Amino acid sequence: MGSGRPPKYNNAEELQKAIQSYFDNPPTKQVVIGKGESQQIVDLPVLTITGLAYHLGFESRQSFYDYEIDSEFSYTIKRARLFIEHDYEKQLQVGNTTGAIFALKNFGWTDKQEVEHSGGVHVRSITINVKDSGNGSGD
Repeated sequence: MGSGRPPKYNNAEELQKAIQSYFDNPPTKQVVIGKGESQQIVDLPVLTITGLAYHLGFESRQSFYDYEIDSEFSYTIKRARLFIEHDYEKQLQVGNTTGAIFALKNFGWTDKQEVEHSGGVHVRSITINVKDSGNGSGD
């Protein structure tokens, strides 16, 4: 972790336990499902990197990411990030995907379009022969 402030977590098991408490009791948002009399309000979990970092007691996302550099914590942090990334990926399957797409781009996903071009390029060569008249007069 470098010098400065003492680490928030002394080992990977302690960190994993704190991460699991976030996943077990995530923040939620209320969503209206259905119409008319069948309308229901449900609480949906909202898992985010910043929410996890805040829950773990970090002052920034970067402090959370810094733990990934330490080999003792790297696997634990990568798994937590993958779990949140998985949650965003599931959101692509339902409803409003704009926020999920934006978040996944921050995980390194891209939405580039690849165009495959088939066929060939034909190059024609022309040879021009210049002959010297050989009269030596320079004309």
